[in-house]
Amino acid sequence: MQTKPPIPLAVLVGIQTPEIDDIAHAASLEELGRLVKTLGYEVVGTVSQRREGTGAGSLLGSGKLAELAALTGGTGVVGSMAPPPKSKARQRFEGEAEPTPAVEPEDDAARKPEFVIVDHELSPSQIRNLERATGAQVLDRTGVIVEIFHRHANTREAKLQVEMARLKYVAPRLRESTGGGGRQQGPGAGESNLDLDRRKIRDRLAELKDQLEAVQRDSDNRRTGRRDQLRVALVGYTNAGKSSLMRALTGSQVLVEDKLFATLDTTVRILQPETRPRVLVSDTVGFIKQLPHDLVASFRSTLAEALEASLLLYVVDASDPTYEAQLEVSRSVLREIGADAVPSRLVLNKMDRVDSAGRAALAEKHPDAIMLSAHAPEDVSGLRDTIIAFFEAAMVEDVLVLPYAKQGLLGEVYESARVLSEAYDETGRVLKIRGLPGAITRLRRSLAAP
Repeated sequence: MQTKPPIPLAVLVGIQTPEIDDIAHAASLEELGRLVKTLGYEVVGTVSQRREGTGAGSLLGSGKLAELAALTGGTGVVGSMAPPPKSKARQRFEGEAEPTPAVEPEDDAARKPEFVIVDHELSPSQIRNLERATGAQVLDRTGVIVEIFHRHANTREAKLQVEMARLKYVAPRLRESTGGGGRQQGPGAGESNLDLDRRKIRDRLAELKDQLEAVQRDSDNRRTGRRDQLRVALVGYTNAGKSSLMRALTGSQVLVEDKLFATLDTTVRILQPETRPRVLVSDTVGFIKQLPHDLVASFRSTLAEALEASLLLYVVDASDPTYEAQLEVSRSVLREIGADAVPSRLVLNKMDRVDSAGRAALAEKHPDAIMLSAHAPEDVSGLRDTIIAFFEAAMVEDVLVLPYAKQGLLGEVYESARVLSEAYDETGRVLKIRGLPGAITRLRRSLAAP
């Protein structure tokens, strides 16, 4: 019977600089642990140190570096990567020596962590130094997030976006193999293996950019078709409960998991019970502290749903003690794309996990917020009423005359506005409607077209 491979083990590393307090530092490490769990690894230890900054060559001081190496089985010393010189006699001796027998795999109790996960972005030299000292593979926070995005992307657009971000992350971290940087023969002669790999990445990025532009043109066309419709975008920190709220509002079977970045692709569904005109609800990718800039740039179409929405609902996990910092992360990312000008409401989710004292404090601090639990039907119904009331306030009433020769447009009228009454005269069907001014203008253009 085929045995299941063991779960990779990881040690977390965090640096607490003077501007980071104890609560924020602990919350950041806890979040990193959840990211690592999402990646499929098991956290077996944490090493933390107070330092003035994160610019040291090995990140940690010598004492903490030795403590980390003791966990991973490394030497704790940043040595040279160059292999020791060998005499010809030594090479002949080693070439004739018996092959080393395969080492039996260790049991779980004796296993050392194979990964060191650092809660900061590292330079290539810092990664190399830590790997030499610990004997483990080192990933920084950005690398973990990029890898999670890579595994969870489902649509073609998301896959292209993530691959671009991943290549941009990998390119400056490429290194020569231990065998040395040999020179290529034939085309590209004179290039080292490292140069060749970097050129391949540049070529692939150019190819991905062209493919992504074509896919995004299609996405832009679909959004243009929804421009005059009522649109709500759920935005917020990852794992704030956006997908659960999306499912409750629309009845759709979107993925709901207690994992960070369980969903990456934009989902658009109709608010249920359905209204006239219809309200579209979109669930966007979640944000996170230190979200890699290339990922923010890559997910242009996902964020465009927020930029072009009529109403943004900032969904926040009210039970998280760091919810205010998480809310600021979401707002700062949306400010970056100009979506801060879109009308918004704050939704304090997961209130079923907040005690009465906490509820009172939240109500005092955020008097205009919508407090709810996505799992409470009465709370969701109240949010639905709030959404409808928001759009009702912007609607106007008008009268359209639909000529008998253009009765084929009746479906478009019912799709774009609410029909309050119908009557008939010698010119056609007279409809009293209520809808958004932009939608009514578009309907009038359709009626005026030959």
